[in-house]
Amino acid sequence: MRKRLSDKYTDRGRIFYAVLMSMSTLGVVGVVEATSRMLRRRILDGSLAGDATVTEAWVSTEFGIARPSAKAAIEQLVAVGLLIRTAHRSARVAAIDATVVRDVYRTRARLEAAALRELAAGAVVPPAAVAANATIAALPPGPNPATVDPDILFHTALIDAIVSERTSRMYRTLLDEARLCMAQVQDRRLLDAREIAAQHLAILEAVRDRDGDLAAGLLHEHLGSAEERLISALGA
Repeated sequence: MRKRLSDKYTDRGRIFYAVLMSMSTLGVVGVVEATSRMLRRRILDGSLAGDATVTEAWVSTEFGIARPSAKAAIEQLVAVGLLIRTAHRSARVAAIDATVVRDVYRTRARLEAAALRELAAGAVVPPAAVAANATIAALPPGPNPATVDPDILFHTALIDAIVSERTSRMYRTLLDEARLCMAQVQDRRLLDAREIAAQHLAILEAVRDRDGDLAAGLLHEHLGSAEERLISALGA
């Protein structure tokens, strides 16, 4: 995990740039939050691979911050499941295996299916979901990692549309793990953007037609397909 000195200063510059940008748009972001975001980005883009060790000493040196701040940044990512820490051992990047994929995808399916049935009862088609799917549909045909962000937005919009603060909060605890799984699916170029958009559209049409069971069934097929493709690729 050692890097050249020039790379270290580049990374530190990015952190301070992120902090400055946040100060101008969202208010001051502390060094712990900025470091946590940078670590999260590296995990999700694969720069920090599964099972990679992330020590307080390394984070402190890599980002030029104090050890207590490094510890706090690590703990933030442990809380959302991107890092794993056991007693008397350093944190490590969560490794994606078949058990993790199945648990994440099936927990998502339970929450989203319930939301779809509720939305279908009132024929409520979330505009944010429509917009996110339009972004996916506009991508060139074929597998594309650029589908990850709008795909997350699409599924999150379904949950948020039922207007339940607790359900949305619960769902968001899954998002980073889901994003890690989805990034690995797309990095392996397994899913076609047009196929994703078509499946999303069919779900929204079922909601519009007040067919909650159909919408939930289509969702299970949609998530199940991604789940099985990723598990198959992980075992390859």
